[in-house]
Amino acid sequence: MGRLSATSVKATKEPGRYGDGDGLYLVVTPSGSKSWVCRVQKNGKRRDIGLGSVKKVPLALARERAVKTRMQVEVGIDPVSERRKEAVIPTFREAVSLVFAENKASWKNQKHRAQWLSTLERYAFPIIGDLSISELDGHHARDVVAPIWLEKPETARRVRQRIGSVVDWAIGKGYRTLPLPLAAMDKSLPRIKSKPVHHAALPYVEVPQFLSYLQGGDSIGRLALSVLILTATRSGEVRGATWDEIDLENALWTIPAERMKAGREHVIPLSLPALALLRKAATYREARSPLVFPGQRGAKPLSDMTLTKICRDAKIEAVPHGFRSSFRDWVAEETTFDGDIAEMALAHAIGNKVEAAYRRGNLLEKRRVMMDAWGDYASGTAENADHA
Repeated sequence: MGRLSATSVKATKEPGRYGDGDGLYLVVTPSGSKSWVCRVQKNGKRRDIGLGSVKKVPLALARERAVKTRMQVEVGIDPVSERRKEAVIPTFREAVSLVFAENKASWKNQKHRAQWLSTLERYAFPIIGDLSISELDGHHARDVVAPIWLEKPETARRVRQRIGSVVDWAIGKGYRTLPLPLAAMDKSLPRIKSKPVHHAALPYVEVPQFLSYLQGGDSIGRLALSVLILTATRSGEVRGATWDEIDLENALWTIPAERMKAGREHVIPLSLPALALLRKAATYREARSPLVFPGQRGAKPLSDMTLTKICRDAKIEAVPHGFRSSFRDWVAEETTFDGDIAEMALAHAIGNKVEAAYRRGNLLEKRRVMMDAWGDYASGTAENADHA
């Protein structure tokens, strides 16, 4: 027990130094202000280190700080320098804001940008938002993801990964030295029985009939979905297509790297049916919009739900993305085209040797033959499904 009490600290008015024991002193100035000082000695040198104002630091906390200060001095740590360092270390909430500001420009997917921040705000901030990033440990991250680990496993996985990314950033900034023990944390959580999720796809044998159905109507949405099917592209790639990407004369569609999921430019040979659809789309072209398939407002692309609704209205068990699987199954089961050619058509990453050949232009013509064959098949004009 120290010699001071909370009552005596409050009652003391006379200027001077009042010892509590173990180097802790209450200092009262002639003006009446009160503060705490810890006197330490190391290697024959004596030093007084301030611990804060009495208004902000009660006696109990002053004693804790005094103990910490003496321990730091004993092991060779400068308490004042350490305190200055701690003062600039951000909380987890502040660190998230800094990481988001640094990275948002490089995240081309607007939905990903919004979700990256919103998931941390919703699940992490209430639990660890005000915790110093230097003090964050594995059990803190576990407390965040545990409530949703089984109920929302994919969200929990993403939150866990994003917390880890913020911590890695803090290491790079010098705010901490160790990463989170995420592997150990995972082992402490219940095991998730994962089930693969596949996009519902239309069997390729039904594609010609569905494409015929689409061409029976006259709308930008149906045109966009038809082109998506014939080019085996993703919804966002079609909906975001601009006329400067389309070369009707050479029958090529060049999607720039910033619009591709893999971040690499993708060149698509256009079959005759695809070209015919694009020429039809040109009749809807608006001077105020560069988009091939403009939405109702012209300046903005079609909504993803527009294409999904067309599938629902047709009462088919498929989503737009699933037609990529329809195309891939057709290649595997009905043709002798090389699998790497099909993967390149889908803009999937493949072996370095094949990619090098593609960059020299060798695979472009092979893909043209394949896409022509797919266009003929999907349009119902192919004489047979066996192509070399």
